[in-house]
Amino acid sequence: MKSKCFYCFLFLIFLGLQDCCEGRLLLASPKPDRDNAAGYARWLVSQSSWGILSTISMEFGGSPFGNVVSFSDGVVDKSTGIPYFYLTTLDPTARNALKDHRSSLTISEYPLGTCGNADPENPVCAKITLTGKLVLLDANSKETKFAQTALFTKHPEMKGWPKSHNFRIFKLKIENIFMINWFGGPKPLTVAQYLKYKI
Repeated sequence: MKSKCFYCFLFLIFLGLQDCCEGRLLLASPKPDRDNAAGYARWLVSQSSWGILSTISMEFGGSPFGNVVSFSDGVVDKSTGIPYFYLTTLDPTARNALKDHRSSLTISEYPLGTCGNADPENPVCAKITLTGKLVLLDANSKETKFAQTALFTKHPEMKGWPKSHNFRIFKLKIENIFMINWFGGPKPLTVAQYLKYKI
């Protein structure tokens, strides 16, 4: 009996470590129907905490430069669909954006743990790219205060990041949306439809 309990205990530890290593998150809201393009896109952005933010590199002759960044689109009861970022010009992403605003944010459903056994590139595992302009917010604006609350709520560690690094809040002004969440190519979705949707 003790032997069985011991092996069950080891198995549970293995499952726990596996989830931790894969970066799985507990979802706060149910997954929408795949045919609801606006709902699915907003769900994917609101549930995610990081993505790949690509800018036009000033250091590499205008080549695309992708960087892993944390973001938030709002607080729990007020998701906006607009990604906000806490960036420092010590990092190339912020420096690039200040010179050329053209940017894109790519997010995969895979880290949420809702793709089953599907590969991240499989169309059943959703992916979204929001393209637009990465702009620095006015430090004294109401939007900046909201964005800071949203970022610090989702990423509490940010509160302790060094003041000397001069972190500032940026947002992605979305101009185009590319999302695949099933076979058959990207879902038709306008920015207006995306922003209008209420979670």
